[in-house]
Amino acid sequence: MNYALIADCVSRAFGTRKVLSSATLRAKQGEVRAVFGRNGAGKSTLMKIAVALIQPDSGVVRMGNVSFLRASLPALAKRGLFYLPDHDVLAPGLDLDTQLGFFERRYGQRSRREAARIARVEHLLDRRPGTFSGGELRRAELALAIARRPTVLVADEPYRGIARADHEDLTSLFRSLAADGCAVVVSGHEVP
Repeated sequence: MNYALIADCVSRAFGTRKVLSSATLRAKQGEVRAVFGRNGAGKSTLMKIAVALIQPDSGVVRMGNVSFLRASLPALAKRGLFYLPDHDVLAPGLDLDTQLGFFERRYGQRSRREAARIARVEHLLDRRPGTFSGGELRRAELALAIARRPTVLVADEPYRGIARADHEDLTSLFRSLAADGCAVVVSGHEVP
């Protein structure tokens, strides 16, 4: 089977604490995959290894048909990876339109207006992220991914800090990205 992104047989310890032992993550284009478990189970560590923010003690990361023993996020991003970390990514001092404009100019995959429309954040374009609700903030962050049009999206804890009513909106956006051919991986304690 051909996977867009694989973190294969990875292990990681922090000091004497073994967090992962031979863990594997596989992302397939056109599918949404969920990694869930209790706090401290190693979900975020596995995701960070898959996107090369943390190097594993053993194992390999593959994107497409290229294997990386020492992957880097910039190298994976050039190949089409987009990572949404478990913390806010939008610059607090800039309005959403300006930030989406950076992506439009840099990547030219989708216009900022189209990305905002798909993410249903058009009404937020002239506002700064500090004024958004939790659900609006997650959708605005996803608008960046939509503008980039990645082949792989890895979203660590995207449901954090949002109302239950916003869960379906976010899930719908992940499904839409997958339907567009993106391999989507999300993590969380509870994944709808």
